[in-house]
Amino acid sequence: MHQFTRTLCAAALIAAGISSASAQVSDDVVKIGILTDMSGLYSDLSGKGSVVAAKMAIDDFGKTVLGKPIELVSADSQNKADVASARAREWVDQQKVDALMDLVPTNVALAVMEVAQQKNKVAIVVGSASSTVTNEKCTATSAHWMYDTYSSSVGTGRALMKRGADSWYFLTADYAFGKSLEKDVSDVVAAGGGKVLGSVRHPLNASDFSSFLLQAQTSKAKVIGLANAGGDTVNAVKQAGEFGIASKGQLVAPLLMFISDVHAIGLNYAQDMYLTEGFYWDTNNETRAWSRRFFEIQKKMPTMAQAGMYSAVTHYLKAIKAAGTDETGAVMKKMRELPISDVVIPKGTLRADGRVVHDMLLLQVKKPAESKAPWDYYKVIGTVPGNEAFRPLAQSGCPLVRQQ
Repeated sequence: MHQFTRTLCAAALIAAGISSASAQVSDDVVKIGILTDMSGLYSDLSGKGSVVAAKMAIDDFGKTVLGKPIELVSADSQNKADVASARAREWVDQQKVDALMDLVPTNVALAVMEVAQQKNKVAIVVGSASSTVTNEKCTATSAHWMYDTYSSSVGTGRALMKRGADSWYFLTADYAFGKSLEKDVSDVVAAGGGKVLGSVRHPLNASDFSSFLLQAQTSKAKVIGLANAGGDTVNAVKQAGEFGIASKGQLVAPLLMFISDVHAIGLNYAQDMYLTEGFYWDTNNETRAWSRRFFEIQKKMPTMAQAGMYSAVTHYLKAIKAAGTDETGAVMKKMRELPISDVVIPKGTLRADGRVVHDMLLLQVKKPAESKAPWDYYKVIGTVPGNEAFRPLAQSGCPLVRQQ
């Protein structure tokens, strides 16, 4: 064979290889769909800010992966499972979306995870907290990214128990997330020798907490635990402040609170409260630089849910690149194999049950006089190591773990 002919054959083989590799990206585009709360009680902690963070991740990745463009679509879940699952099906079937992310709140997350499993698509839960996501409802195509009810209960619950707050009464949002949070914190209280004196359920998006707070006061519990989130937490804390509950000797403890909630409540009512978060913008030079970029767009500092979207999108794209394909099984395999390493989660891993394990921060809200600038809200009290912050794999109720 002449040298020229051999060169042509080699070139053809190389071209064929490139074509084959390119074909590994379905529909010649990697498309991410974000279903979140755009207008309801969780919109401040996720919402448009989560979309901003996802766009930042795509831009920082270079806007392409495996030589193909990365596209982003988003929609309002309206906090309704049926609305979210219908949109997820439409996105997958008609718009060829490869991954469904954020998934706020828990009822939306569980519904969309089921769709993703049926359609063999990736589902990454970021803004929802129920630990059922990685226990009895876990799937092989889903991951739970930033925090859950267990990590919140371990950090805040143990911190308060160590300070003698050993009797609790819960104000609980009446759906899966609230019930899961109450159970996880109750387990921490019981393990520490404390007592749960009772609880009361309140409807989602409640505006008047007076009757619930009165029941909690009557219980004489040392801690009124708020097993809710978003606007419900904001309203409950504000009304507890107006009633002067803290001055009468009871602690009001939000069990899943975000910096957006503290901003809405104000330091006068939120001061001295303990909380557990997976990200705080003012932790180090890298988090400050990234958060200021976010602030330039959103005009607010990022919550841990919004920061978590950046981490989730970044790791998903890294996994596609490493796998050489956007096929769900191969991508999920690489997501579990690759260490999670970015400005939000510098050191993390994705377990078999879908749980992302990383360190959490134990924080205390500053007094008004301690805050030196806007959004300077927290004192970092300590770090909860990832292997302590999240439920041990040996205790997981995920069927995938039992199959190993």
